Formats: sequence, structure tokens, C-alpha cells
Amino acid sequence: MSKPLLTVWYNTRCPVCDAGIRRQRRRLIEAVKAGRIEFRDINFEPAALSAFGASLEDIRRRLHATDAGSRLLTGADVAIAVWRMTPGEGWLATLLGNPIALPLTRFAYDRFADLLYAWNRHKCRW
Repeated sequence: MSKPLLTVWYNTRCPVCDAGIRRQRRRLIEAVKAGRIEFRDINFEPAALSAFGASLEDIRRRLHATDAGSRLLTGADVAIAVWRMTPGEGWLATLLGNPIALPLTRFAYDRFADLLYAWNRHKCRW
């Protein structure tokens, strides 16, 4: 099998993250089966992205992904890449990933991710 177009690393111990990825995986079932996208739990491979300088805590805080060119994507850029691949959600990638909206999209994603991370730490989810 060839290398996936996108490998998404996420935290299954976060109930919000896990539910979101399960939803996307269901929407992308054909792409997953074909090996075009892969979803990986960082808790099983905590040093998986250390070559990129990403720690386990970084990945627990924000989505991370590698693309087919072995480039690292983080945060909102991962969500946009997943939406581009998801049937019926390309419009989200176009709307929130355009050059004018992207800085605001990244800012909003990062603030939400910070709150979610703090909530998970408070609940001792890891």
C-alpha cells in the first residue's frame, strides 16, 4: 500500500477529539479503506512526530498531521485538509481556509484547542 495522502494524529483520551475523529472517519470510510487517509492515536506512539519537534503534549493540545510530502500540518490546517477530503465538507475548507479567513480560522481553532486542552488536564484525562 502506498503512503497515505494524510496521516492525522489525535488524542483519543479527549472525548471531544475522539468523537470528532470518529465522525470524520465514518464520513471518510472509503478513503480510509483505500489508504488515502489514516487516523492514528498519539497515545500509542507518543514520539511519532518527535522528528518534527512535536511533543506528546503538543499533539494532545492540537491536531497534527503529515501529508504525502512528509510535511507537518497543525491545528486548523489539519481540519481544513480533512474537510477537503470529506464528501460534502469541501465548502468548509474553501470558506475557512481561504487566504482572508485563514488567520481568523487559525486563531479561533487555537483558542478552542487551548480551552479543550485545559479542560482535559483539569479532568486528568492523561
